[in-house]
Order: sequence, then structure tokens, then C-alpha cells
Amino acid sequence: MSGYVLAIDQGTTSTRAIVFDGDMHVAGKGQKEFTQIYPRSGWVEHDPEEIWDSVVSTVHMALRDAKIEAKDVAALGITNQRETVVVWERETGRPIQNAIVWQDRRTASYCDNLKRQDLERLFTKKTGLILDPYFSGTKLSWMLANVKGARARAARGDLCFGTIDTFLIWRLTGGKSFVTDATNASRTLMYNIAENAWDDDLLDILRVPAAMLPEVKDCAADFGTVDPDIFGAAIPILGVAGDQQAATIGQACFAPGMMKSTYGTGCFALLNTGADMVRSKNRLLTTIAYRLNGETTYALEGSIFIAGAAVQWLRDGLGIIGSAAETNALAERADPTQEVYLVPAFTGLGAPHWDAKARGAIFGLTRNSGPAEFSRAALEAVCYQTRDLLDAMQKDWKNGTEDTVLRVDGGMVASNWTMQRLADLLDAPVDRPVILETTALGAAWLAGSRAGVWPDRGGFSATWKRDRRFEPDMDEKVRAAKLRGWKNAVRRTLSEG
Repeated sequence: MSGYVLAIDQGTTSTRAIVFDGDMHVAGKGQKEFTQIYPRSGWVEHDPEEIWDSVVSTVHMALRDAKIEAKDVAALGITNQRETVVVWERETGRPIQNAIVWQDRRTASYCDNLKRQDLERLFTKKTGLILDPYFSGTKLSWMLANVKGARARAARGDLCFGTIDTFLIWRLTGGKSFVTDATNASRTLMYNIAENAWDDDLLDILRVPAAMLPEVKDCAADFGTVDPDIFGAAIPILGVAGDQQAATIGQACFAPGMMKSTYGTGCFALLNTGADMVRSKNRLLTTIAYRLNGETTYALEGSIFIAGAAVQWLRDGLGIIGSAAETNALAERADPTQEVYLVPAFTGLGAPHWDAKARGAIFGLTRNSGPAEFSRAALEAVCYQTRDLLDAMQKDWKNGTEDTVLRVDGGMVASNWTMQRLADLLDAPVDRPVILETTALGAAWLAGSRAGVWPDRGGFSATWKRDRRFEPDMDEKVRAAKLRGWKNAVRRTLSEG
């Protein structure tokens, strides 16, 4: 059997398809951006049909780039932007409206109402999550209440709910597979992560009919077979994981205490806690890292909504840079006497603050502040937010996290300046791997190992290689002063600050 494995990485701003060869090296890739839709302030949507078209086109690009055909692919893995909600007609496969994206904040008041009913403790106990518009459940509830006739149709079983993975699998298999995996299910506010099942009590609260929910499988499982008319051959879909869990797998963080952080549109840090379902006392999330062979591995997660998106804002919103790559050199040239802080709460603040009403702010501007200082502030904001997450994780789980080495991935890690500043502000080593396509690699490993063409966990872990380690090299007094300035900026940004 061929060792080629195809990964579909359906992200927030673009879709990528990557072909890996038998040695787990990138053989071909394709990428395509798609439209970000902002109907109102704080609302973010995607057109599911445009996402589907981007998936089909990028797979064809990747196959051409790798100079292979679909029949040469042994298995397909899928990783996706989590928490984004799609509802479609069971008979036609047609979405009933645009997808509501994980960044969307339209259900903030609904979440507040549930909190006032003292229901957050119940949701957290069962799901490991908090009541925040970030998660899928309240988005789905909003859609059922606001799309004409949707709730009645859902009760009749005429509508299907899914995160992006489920929608893509449905389309890829011609409607034959209506499934998801445990990691994506665990982000919906409707899935009991201790019992590994949809929770009837939570469904009742959110008024979601169980009939519209997909079957939940392990991350490496038989998710169906791609209709041969789509790519030219039938390809088994054997691996699925939400993007942050896929990156955790791609970084080979299989042992308790291992930690990774992904820097894409947002930033997401996961700490593997093994079979221990740690209940956070510091506003982190308890989530499923992966489920393999029926065994669940848990993680503590800190979610930052804006990371690379802050750099995009400098480029597209303010127009002060021409490309994201410029920020590295600009940050190096920034005036060291100016302490400019950007708190990128464009869509609220995630962990550990969870303030849906907070909005972005900049502090410390002088008449001499310009593109260099803005660039440094945008990059440093990612580092400061990661420090907040690490501090919370160390308080929650003191099982060796004091000596944690952070494995990093995502587009921002190519910036040496940012990674050095990250190590400096964390006061901890930061490891950048040779293979930066860790999210896609994680999905590919799930599929490839299931197909028997790639190694098992131990063999895969042995292939992980470090490109560079960044060691902290900042004076402790300087670090402490910068962190005090950051905490002050965040305090002043909070909606009740």
C-alpha cells in the first residue's frame, strides 16, 4: 500500500491540503483563502459552500503539486477550525444559513442569561468548558431560534448539526457518514467528557434536539470513504481532530506534562494531563486532547482569540505594514524606551479572563510611536497572553509544569524575534520543530497510523525533531516590569476594569 497520506486542514481564514509521503515529509500542498463575513459588530460568519469549494480545489492543488493521483493516497485525515457551527438539510445537504464562526460573539447575552440561572457550574462539570459565546452550543441554539422554521425542522430530524469536520465528511462521503470525533464534540457545550456521550440535560437547556447530532468516534477511526467522483478515487477517511488537538498530536505531546502552543489566527496552548481530568480553578478549560482505542486523554487548554489576527489588523485594518513578514524587522527597530501595550480584545478576551464584552485597546502611545512600536506591541501581546496561560496552568496542575518546555507551531513561529521574546517573557525554553505543519501532520498521523502505513505513537514520537531552542535571556527586573505593565493594560481593558 502507498505511504502517501492526505490531510485537509480547514482553518479560520484559509483551507490547506497537504500530501505527506511515506517518510512523513511534505510532498505537495495547496492553499486558498476564503471570505470573512462580518454582518454586525462582533459577528463573524463563513459561507459553508465557499469552504467546501476551497477544500475540493486545494486537494486537487496538493495532488498536482505532489505529482500523484487520488488512487495513490492510502488515507485521509481532517483537522478543522473548532466550534464553528453549520446546520444543513439532511435531504439536500444545503446549509440553512452561513456558518457561525468560533470568534462570533452574538450569544454573549444568552450566555449571561444562563449564568444568571446558575447553570455555568453544571456546564463546566459536564463539559469542562465555561459559558462563553466561543463554544458551539449557544451558536446552534441561536440558529434554531432565529432561522425561520429551523427548530421544528430539527425536531423532525430534517436538519443536521456539525462542526466543520462533520460537514466536510458529510459532503466528501455523499451524505453517507454523519460523524464527528471526540475532540470536536468536546467543544460544543453539549458533550459530557467524562461519559463520552451527548448530554441530555444540556441539550434540554439549550433546546437542541438529539436527532440532529452526529455519531462521535475516536480520533483514529473509520469515518467513511470519499466519493470517487470528487477526487478521482475512493479514499478512506481514517483520522479527525480539531485543529488544536491535531497540533498537540503533531507535536508528539503524548506524555502527561508535555505542552504545545499554536500561533495562528488565535493562540491555543494545551497541556497534556493524561487520564487525569483536571478541573481548573483558574478559568482554563478541561478538554479532550485525543481519544484513541477507546481511551481518553485529557488536557488543560488556554484559548487566546487574537494572535496572528493582530498582525493582520496592522496590515488590513490600519495599513501600516504591507505584509506580516515585515513585523519581525520592525519590532527589532522599535524604540526600547517606549512601552506600548496592545491588548487585542477585538472579539473579547479569552482565557483566563473570559470577558466577552472587552474590546481592544492600546496603551503607552507617544508622539513618536509608529509602525515599529505597533508591530512590537502586536507580537509581544501574543507572548504576554501565553504567559498568562502558563501561569494559570502551573497553578492548576503542579505535576512538573515548572520545568515545562513549550513546543510551538503555527505561522508566527517563523519569527525569531517573537520566539525569543516569548522565551524571555515566559522565563522558559521554547522549542520550534523542524516540521511546522504540525496541525496537518497530526491529522495525517491519525489517518496514516490507522491505515497501517505510518508508525505507532512511539515510532511517531521518535521522528519529532527540533529546529531551534530559544532560551530566556532577559533581565528579571526588566521582565517583571514589562509583565506589570501588561497586567495593568489588561485590567484597564476589561469590561468591568
